Amino acid sequence: MKLIKRILWAFVIGVIALAAVSYLLPGQAVVTRSVTIDAPAKDVFPHVNSMQATEAWSPWLLRDPETKLSYSGPEAGVGNTLSWMSDHPQVGSGTQEIVESVENQLVRTELDFGSMGTATATFNLRPDGSGTNVTWGFQSELGMNPLSRWMGLMMDDWVGGDYETGLANLKVLVEKSG
Repeated sequence: MKLIKRILWAFVIGVIALAAVSYLLPGQAVVTRSVTIDAPAKDVFPHVNSMQATEAWSPWLLRDPETKLSYSGPEAGVGNTLSWMSDHPQVGSGTQEIVESVENQLVRTELDFGSMGTATATFNLRPDGSGTNVTWGFQSELGMNPLSRWMGLMMDDWVGGDYETGLANLKVLVEKSG
């Protein structure tokens, strides 16, 4: 009986310790990846300023070609919105809306993953020699949920590779059409 009590107390103390330590972890999950595309920003911008255009280079649609997509709002720019539904656990369901668009410079979107939370994604375009450096960023506030904070530590591992694949796809698409 004493052994069971000790094991139970050790478990409770372990859970409390993990929860306490979580509040020392970052309150945001941040992922960024960059690529230089051998094309001017005016040739890159249309591919990131329209949710419809992202179909051509999205790393997630390759994972589940059966993803159901629907669009609303204008064809491009602020208000252009994508909703998607997938049974694939690495694709999921949600919405993404362009909330800021600065021609040939910046596109900012808001993502809503339902019960999985919200995030902001950005595309920053900057001149780089004769090409354009494209930085794709992701930021999510993790709140005070201890589990979210622990999961935030893994966000770069979970999303970073997809961002690299997407940027590589975008690079090939833009450079081939230019």
